[in-house]
Amino acid sequence: MARITIPYAVADFAEMRERGFYYVDKTNYIPGLEDYNAPIFLRPRRFGKSLLISMLAHYYDRTKANRFEELFGGTWIGEHPTEEHNQYLVIRYDFSAMVMADDMEGVVQNFNDLNCGPVEVTVEHNRDLFGDFQFTTRGNAVQMLEELLGYISSHGLPKAYILIDEYDNFTNQLLTSYNDSLYEEVTTSDSFLLTFFKVIKAGIGEGTIRTCFCTGVLPVIMDDLTSGYNIAEILTFKPVFLNMLGFTYEETKTYLRYVLDKYAPGASEERFDEIWQLIVNNYDGYRFSPVGERLFNSTILTYFFKKFAANAGSIPSELIDENLRTDINWIRRLTLSQDNAKEMLDALVIGGELSYNVRDLSGKFNKKKFFEKEFYPVSLFYLGMTTLKSAYRMVLPNMTMRSIYMDYYNQLNKIEGNASRYVPVYELYDSNRSFEPLVQNYFEQYLGQFPAQVFDKINENFIRCSFYELVSRYLSHCYTFAIEQNNSVGRSDFEMIGIPARIITRTIAWWNLNTIVPKMPTVCLRSPNRW
Repeated sequence: MARITIPYAVADFAEMRERGFYYVDKTNYIPGLEDYNAPIFLRPRRFGKSLLISMLAHYYDRTKANRFEELFGGTWIGEHPTEEHNQYLVIRYDFSAMVMADDMEGVVQNFNDLNCGPVEVTVEHNRDLFGDFQFTTRGNAVQMLEELLGYISSHGLPKAYILIDEYDNFTNQLLTSYNDSLYEEVTTSDSFLLTFFKVIKAGIGEGTIRTCFCTGVLPVIMDDLTSGYNIAEILTFKPVFLNMLGFTYEETKTYLRYVLDKYAPGASEERFDEIWQLIVNNYDGYRFSPVGERLFNSTILTYFFKKFAANAGSIPSELIDENLRTDINWIRRLTLSQDNAKEMLDALVIGGELSYNVRDLSGKFNKKKFFEKEFYPVSLFYLGMTTLKSAYRMVLPNMTMRSIYMDYYNQLNKIEGNASRYVPVYELYDSNRSFEPLVQNYFEQYLGQFPAQVFDKINENFIRCSFYELVSRYLSHCYTFAIEQNNSVGRSDFEMIGIPARIITRTIAWWNLNTIVPKMPTVCLRSPNRW
């Protein structure tokens, strides 16, 4: 079996290149970033932010100059290097590693424990410039950064290039843990965090810092820190940077051909089309501008490709990266009450979309606005739980998010998921491939748990989402699924496609919804066993 070179969970650019992992080249964005001194780029979790930070660190670090060809050979920037490559003293912070505490004293201590190290590493890596320099203040991250910048200034050393990965991670943890009072302390005018960014702002103004590039998820903390870091520029919605994180269709098709050539040699064009449709359904659909192109979530797509490679070119049974399910904690926190959560989930899994004001997307917003009910769509968008359908509407991006939302919807509405309700009929299906009993079981055992008044509002979108979530629980080991597909012979509401080698025949179950009738909706099954 070929060595697996699919870099799931690899965030170190040097490791990526040294071990020959597949790399989707994003180095062409470097020249554009050089136009900014305090850029911030926001993307939801698991979109490759840490790898971007690592790539920039290796590009600008003066101590990596002798490895430039090794690390960047064959990339766009390797062929078009800027004058600034390997020119700076790189200081790299990772706020995602911050350990939470219950009080301000503990938070300050943990911040210092984490962030004194990066400046010490910079000095040691550049000892040829720092000679016998030693910090006179230890244990205080802000003072150590100030001392380092002072030495750079007084000795005419190269400028610092600061990288902060997940700048809002630990403050977001305070929000999701309902520790609002501690959040307020952290973001006050005299807090350690504001002082930290004031030092960076001063360094940029004085010329000792070339750039401070931050990645994160939300603009909330930056708005709450405005007075201390009002030079920040959010690049998230600038057209030139829209595709900097996430994979375009062109990038993904090239990636898929690489995976098939290496792990399923001889795969037909039909096989390519099959896998392509599968990944489009599950990992595509993210748009970060109403006029932007659709992007794949890079990390969960790579998760699938690695599983596919490990299965020697066979579709894995589990298509959902379980790490995404933790995002549901944000819904609990965001909506503040169970009634608000139910209302929002109804809008998504029944209505299928949310309305929003496009002007709310750009710029910063504070914590208060983030939790306002009318702002939920934008908050969910930043978290990667919804995406843009148009300049007016948001939707769930793909089937992965539909499944996660339906799971939470069932929890909120206390819909029992006991396997005894469903296993007998699915066991029988394994032997007779009769599709109609699955539908009957869904109506009786799943929909039958809802009170009668619910049927006044549920519609085809809800039926599609909930039926898909239920069936995929029990049949994902031998089928893949699709919703609302256009085919040469018509449009289907739901499809399940047999995975070769896991069932004897490659069955496509294809059904269309016609009407919904209270208590027992009528479903028109069209060609349920299509060959």
